[in-house]
Amino acid sequence: MTPLCTIGYEGFTAEQWTEKLKEQRIDVVVDVRETPISRKRGFSKSLLAELLKHNEIDYVHLRSLGSPKPLRERLKAGWAFDEFAQEFGRFLDEQGDALETLQILAADKRVCLVCFEEDPARCHRSIVADRIAPLLSSAEVRHLRHAGV
Repeated sequence: MTPLCTIGYEGFTAEQWTEKLKEQRIDVVVDVRETPISRKRGFSKSLLAELLKHNEIDYVHLRSLGSPKPLRERLKAGWAFDEFAQEFGRFLDEQGDALETLQILAADKRVCLVCFEEDPARCHRSIVADRIAPLLSSAEVRHLRHAGV
């Protein structure tokens, strides 16, 4: 069974994070951040793509699978995650092209969705993964964590 993986880079160094991806034999990292910039060294789009290329991992940015800024701001302001998840799910209903692209990538490659948040239960990437996994014939969702898989 080919897993559909997710990972946050919070708490990782770029080297630790890359090593975790290599351990899982990831072929493609799909960045699901709306804005792929980071204050954390090595995790902004161009540096991240370069790091992954150096490690023979492809990089794809699917901006339209990122959490829209208004939703992120409400979440930061104390909005309950389950309410966020419902609203983000409605947003995903409108992202058919990006979901199809992800489905095609994950159909025959080991894909890992990436965002910042360490806890997959508090991150929109889990919602994306749960949406796409049933469309893949052999996928299970596997959340990669800093402390282990």
